Amino acid sequence: MAKLPGWQGLGAAGDSASASASASASEGGLKAWLARWRGGSEAAMTLPVRDGIHIRDSQPSRAHGFDLMLVWIVVCLLCLGLVMVYSASIALPDNPKFARYSATHFFSRHILAIVIGLGVASVVTLVPLRLWERLTPVLVIAAFVLLVVVLIPGVGKGVNGARRWLPLGIMNFQPSELAKFAMAMYAASYMVRKMDLRENFLRAVTPMLVALGFMGMLLLAEPDMGAFMVIAAIAIGVLFLGGVNMRMFALVLAVLLGAFVLMITFSEFRRERIFAYLNPWDEKYAQGKAYQLTHSLIAFGRGEWFGQGLGNSVEKLHYLPEAHTDFVLAVIGEELGFVGVLMVIAAFFWLTRKCFLIGRQAIALDRVFAGLYAQGIGIWMGGQAFINIGVNLGALPTKGLTLPLISFGGSAILMNLIALAVVLRVDLENRQMMRGGRS
Repeated sequence: MAKLPGWQGLGAAGDSASASASASASEGGLKAWLARWRGGSEAAMTLPVRDGIHIRDSQPSRAHGFDLMLVWIVVCLLCLGLVMVYSASIALPDNPKFARYSATHFFSRHILAIVIGLGVASVVTLVPLRLWERLTPVLVIAAFVLLVVVLIPGVGKGVNGARRWLPLGIMNFQPSELAKFAMAMYAASYMVRKMDLRENFLRAVTPMLVALGFMGMLLLAEPDMGAFMVIAAIAIGVLFLGGVNMRMFALVLAVLLGAFVLMITFSEFRRERIFAYLNPWDEKYAQGKAYQLTHSLIAFGRGEWFGQGLGNSVEKLHYLPEAHTDFVLAVIGEELGFVGVLMVIAAFFWLTRKCFLIGRQAIALDRVFAGLYAQGIGIWMGGQAFINIGVNLGALPTKGLTLPLISFGGSAILMNLIALAVVLRVDLENRQMMRGGRS
């Protein structure tokens, strides 16, 4: 059989080299094609392992320039919140306290808060993390100033004995929401600056405790113990994730628990709340301190597995106070049942998990500030949701905390969306670095 021209001089070695080169070229082409299909570069497929974490494996999603699942979870929670705020507040004008409001008053204001929040969040995603890191001291100072201003008579707005809001016309702004955001930034920045001092308790932890203590005094003066608990959880959680010595972490935790015990011991109001929580059906508490809790439990009991149907809650008809804010989950339980509540819990679990995955990925890319910040926001969203759900179910003492992204509240929705927009920015910069770009 005649050989094709050009094959005559090829020996066994030549055939082997050609086959090897062909296989190498094919493998390179396959890698390049797979990288383009995944939305990255060929270099992104061969990223190293850092601290035991393969960077590509820690990426939450590969098919988009951002974590689409995170966005969808937030959108779904916002939509559910919009529906449930309308359902829970539609009967409020029948109450003389809200007689001057229309049936859609809280619904329309909630829509406005969401629109403003999404608009600001879309701008925030364009701000680089390095700028946020430089702005951290400004945010902390602004939070402290507003926490002081809200306590000034005639400036801060009081509701039900608490002075927590600054009236801004289109919405009432709650400085404690800014304080949560600022604390997540400050704790992440603090750990980056003090990374070499993690084994020295006085130099590593004391400044953080001083800042946290001062902020706690201002919050307890409002009073807003629930917000202080969330802020303390963010600070202590970031310290732990940042690698503070376990003995130091345990000592800080013991100090905070001791402070909470002292606050309950020397405050008759808080002490009565604890007793009411322990025995809500006692006649002494059922019509007093445990009134909200008992009606919340009744709402969950009526909901059973699949609920009474959307809009069919009875407890929202002036039996359950703050049904559209702190106890909106009870209305969800009554109207959508156990299945609806389980879906809400699953959504917050997934949201928290996404924040931690994005933070873990950033740390693997040596972006410690961005990573600790994202995980701090995960602690905020997951921790506050955990407390609110626990309060609604009677597993925790009653606290004035909203359910993130769902409960009515302009400044809460605004700051939740801003905080999550920065997390999305962390994810965008992570992906940019993995494609060979600069953050």
